[in-house]
Amino acid sequence: MSMSLRDQLLQAGLVSEKQARAAEQQAQRQQHGQRQLPKQQRDAPSKAELAARQSQQAKAARDQELNRRQRDEAERKARRAEVLQLIEQHRLPRGQTDEWYHFTDGKRVRRIPADAGMRARLSRGEVAIVRCEGRYELIPAEVAARIRERDERVVIALGCLHAPPIEEDGYRDFPVPDDLMW
Repeated sequence: MSMSLRDQLLQAGLVSEKQARAAEQQAQRQQHGQRQLPKQQRDAPSKAELAARQSQQAKAARDQELNRRQRDEAERKARRAEVLQLIEQHRLPRGQTDEWYHFTDGKRVRRIPADAGMRARLSRGEVAIVRCEGRYELIPAEVAARIRERDERVVIALGCLHAPPIEEDGYRDFPVPDDLMW
C-alpha cells in the first residue's frame, strides 16, 4: 500500500521526525480549537477574510477595467494603422499646378493643389479629401468609404454637398458665374 505524505517526506529526508511531530500537533490543535467554537462562528468568515475578499473583488474589477482599456487602445491603434495603410496605398498624385481647390476642415478653410480635372472629380464625388498625419491627401471615393467605416473623422470632403435651394433666397435672380473658383 502507499505510504502517507508524512512518511514519504521523512524517507526523502525533506523533514525531520521532530518537524513532522510538530506539524501533527499543530494540526490537532487547530482541529480541537474549531470543535470548541460554535458552528456559526466556525463557518462565518472573520473580518479579515471579508476585507480580503472585498479587496480581491476590487482588484479584479480594476484589472478588468484596465484590460478593457488596453483592448480598446489596441483596437484603436489597429484601426489607425489600417487607415494609414489605405491612404498610403491609394492616394492620388498631387498635380504640379498653381491652381488650388479650397475646402473647409472644421472652421478653417484649407486648400490643396488641384488642376481643373481634379476639381471636377472632387465636385462629382469621384475623389475625396482625407486628413493624414497633419496633411491632406486625395483618394478615390471607394477607398474613402472604406476609411469612413474605420474612422469617419479622417474623411474631410466627399463630393460637393449641395444644399437644397432656399425659397427665400434674395440672390436667386443673380446667377453665379461659370468661371468662378474659390
